Parts: sequence; structure tokens; C-alpha cells
Amino acid sequence: MDSQRPVLYRNGSVYSPADPFATAMLVDGGTVAWIGGEHAAENLGGPGVRTVDLDGALIAPGFVDSHFHTTETGLGLSSIDLSACTSLADLLERVHAAAAAHEGPVFGHGWDESRWPERRVPTAGELDSASGGRSVYLTRADVHSAVVSGTLAASLGLAALDGWNDGFLVRAAHTAARLATRALAPADRAALQRAALAHAASRGIVAVVEMAAPHISPREDLEGLLALATADGGADLPGVIPYWAEAVSSPEEVRSLLASFDGRLAGLAGDLNVDGSIGSRTAALRDPYSDDPGNRGHVFLDAPAVGAHLTAATTEGVQAGFHVIGDAGLDVVLAGLGEAERSLGIEAVRRSRHRLEHVEMADDAAIAALVHFGVTVSAQPVFDALWGHPEGLYEQRLGERRRVGMNRFGSLLAAGVPVSMGSDSPVTPLDPWASVRACIDHSNPAEAVSARAAFIAHTRAGWRAAGEVNPMLGQLAPGSPASFAVWRVDELMVQTPDNRVQSWSTDPRAGTPLLPALDTENPPRCIETVHYGRTLFSEGGGGAA
Repeated sequence: MDSQRPVLYRNGSVYSPADPFATAMLVDGGTVAWIGGEHAAENLGGPGVRTVDLDGALIAPGFVDSHFHTTETGLGLSSIDLSACTSLADLLERVHAAAAAHEGPVFGHGWDESRWPERRVPTAGELDSASGGRSVYLTRADVHSAVVSGTLAASLGLAALDGWNDGFLVRAAHTAARLATRALAPADRAALQRAALAHAASRGIVAVVEMAAPHISPREDLEGLLALATADGGADLPGVIPYWAEAVSSPEEVRSLLASFDGRLAGLAGDLNVDGSIGSRTAALRDPYSDDPGNRGHVFLDAPAVGAHLTAATTEGVQAGFHVIGDAGLDVVLAGLGEAERSLGIEAVRRSRHRLEHVEMADDAAIAALVHFGVTVSAQPVFDALWGHPEGLYEQRLGERRRVGMNRFGSLLAAGVPVSMGSDSPVTPLDPWASVRACIDHSNPAEAVSARAAFIAHTRAGWRAAGEVNPMLGQLAPGSPASFAVWRVDELMVQTPDNRVQSWSTDPRAGTPLLPALDTENPPRCIETVHYGRTLFSEGGGGAA
């Protein structure tokens, strides 16, 4: 965007609570100066204003991805995409082709054996054979486990670590392999991070919430990302909201850790793992896995450790939080919140706005407890789209009864739990509208939410969950930051929240801002992304015109 002149967008649609019928918007520097209709827009043009003809496109607040892994996303973009593998043989063929095409280690991401007829993972020996003896590291779709070749395993001594099973890695073995393969030169790391953020901008995302943790990557990774985000070259990238997931047990540790990052952390939250994932059978469950009856998953932090972390952070008024997926894992977190309440009082706990990532298995009592403690949930709707259908991953691992109780977005929102949304990229693709559609088309219709509620959870609520103090971020109105995306869409509609009647309406008399219809031939296509008046992405490099 030309920062020297105001920009008038016309002849489209503007998603704004200030005017549900708006077709035009004036941006002056980093601020939305005006929103209205075509008749009034006629008087705002002139030689000092650049006019952009939207040609029917939609302007909407930019998305916030509330759970993002920048370097891992960059690595995912640059390694073998295994998400479309249809069988074990297909995966091994892709590894063989990659090894034949270039020298060096073979990295890949996204395989999901629950979709294969064999429903088993490759062994270390099979990966050795497919790769011709190369080092191979392939992360599962959920990134809580991986498979490696015998060559790589031998070089790192993985067979001696907890979590090794003939090339399949969880827990300590997986952490060791991940950290070893993520030992990057600063320039290489910066290139991956820039690629990931540029990709996010091309999807209409104006800010990402970075979930850094010492078991995922060294602290140099987050330090490099923060340096990139503040350097002159970072002006064309989405904003980065950083969390560091390292457990503490005293207020002194909280202060020391925050100071070591120059006070730039949003909190000591994110992927501080209480448990693992359903796909890797490491999420902590009250009852055993249906397809592994001797296994209830794994608890990485017990209730005293959770309580100590929460109490220390609450004492300092710092937001804390955890990665938690299974119902037994959530029990641990709620017990820890109870310890913090007993130590400091419920109002102190609520003021700290603690957050939890994922929360895939929450019964009514747990949801009520989340309301009591004032906890925000950061959810990933595409998990349900990928794995929540009958005979899918959740049903394989948990059975039908537990499958239908997963990812209770509707119940959480109805109870008053603040919910923000993200991708957990590279676990799911960067596609915010797919998240919105996953909420509408939830595998359990009782847990579906409207497109409007899902859109707010993926925009305005993302800022609130991360403690952003500007109440105007995440919406478009005069005086709000100019943070938005422009979308080419097939059709604009209003969705009603009542599934007993027609879900979509094109009637403008509804008086509600319009959103893209998500059941048309073409998904919404981002043609421009702007944050605080700075152009982050422009299709073809030529703007929205």
C-alpha cells in the first residue's frame, strides 16, 4: 500500500459492525478513516487519494492464527508433503523418490497411518531400504511423533531413549530427534521463518501466535524470529505474538525468564505439554485407547507442577497456559488451577487470563470449571474436519461414544468460555476459512457454531486471547487499525445460527455483515493482506484492483 496517500477501496463489500451495508472503505496511513456506501464515496476521491476498484471483492478483518509454529511451518513447506499418502507403500515410494532426487537427509511431514489400509507405520529398516541408507526424519501429522531411518537412529542413539519403537518415536526419543534435525544456521532459520510468515500473509493472516518451547526448538529459534519481526525487513510480515512454554515454580523464575526475552513475551503459555496427542496415543485419557487397551497416554506435567507454574505466573500477573488434549490431562490442569485459586484467590487467577491449547476432550463439568477459572481455549477446528468423521482417527483411537464428544466448540461458546482459533500449522494447513467451515460442518451437529461466531473467534478473539489492549483490533470501523484482507469470493451470505431453518440468506435486510458462502465451487481467494496500513501480500504484486 502507498503509505503517502490515503487509499479508497470501492465497489465491493466491507465486513463492518459500523455499517453492514458498506461497500467502500478509506484507509489513511495505518488507520481506517471511513466506511460507507458508494454515494458518499464519490465525494472522497480525488488526485490526493488512490482509488482501488474492488470489483465485488470482500474486505474483512485480517485473521489471527492463535496457534502457530513458524520454523516448523517453514520446514513443512520445504520438505516432502506426505499428507496425501494413501498407503504405507505410497509413503515409502515418496521417500525413495526424494532420496533419488537430491543428496543429504530426507525430511517429510504430514503422514497419517489412520487413513491407510495397513494402519501401521514404517519401520526403521523399511525407511533404510527406501532411502538407500540415508538419514530420514518424517513427522506424523500431529507432530507429536515421527518415524526415522535406522541410519539416523544410530547416529543419535535413539534406541536407548524412552519412546523408541523400531523407528517410531514418541516422548524423549522424539524430542531428541526433533532438536537434532532443527539445529539450523541462523540464515537458514531466518529464511524458513520468512517463508512461513509470507505464506501466512497470502492466506489473509495479519498476526500469528508463536508457540515456542524448549522441547520443540532451541530458544535461539524464538530469538531469531523476534529479531526478524522487528528488523526493517520484517515490516512486510504478519505480526508475531510470542509465547515461551517453559515451566517455572517461583515468581523469581517468572521475572528472570521474562527479562531474558527483554520483556517481549505475551506469556509463559502455549505448548507446555501436560499430555500429547490422540493420533500418537500420547494424550492422557481417563479410559484406555480403544485400539490400544493397555494405554492411557502420558502425563508430562503432574498437578503439583501445573499448580506451581500457574501460581508463580499468577503472582506476577502473567498469562500462563498449557497444551492439553485428553480428558485426564484436563483433569490435571483443572487440579492445578484449583491449587492456584487456593493460594491466591479466584479473582487473581481470573485476572491473569490463563489459556489452554486444544482442549479436545472436555465434559460439562470441565467446561463449567473453565468458566469458573476464566480460562480461554485456543482451538483448532480443522482437527475435527480431518479426524472427527465416523470411522476416522478419533473413532479408531477412542470409539464412537468418545468421538462425538470431541472438540465441543458450541458448548464452550454457549457456556461463556472465550474461544480463539488457529491452525497449529504445520499440523493443519494455513486456511482460516477452512477453520470457519469446520465449525459450521462439525462432525457432531450439536457442537457446530455459526460462521459469524467462528469468524470472530479467528479474528477479534485471537487478539483478546493474547492480551492485546486495543479493543478495535479485529474489526473494521472508523478509527480502527487498518488490518484487513481482501477476498475474491463466489457469493456473500448471512448464516443463521438456527439449523432448523435455511442456513444461508442473501437478503441484505438481515442487517448483518456478509461473509463468504463456503459451500460454493471456489473457496475464498486472498488478493491482498494489509496490517496497520502496510501491505503484507498482494496477488501478483499489483494490489487488489
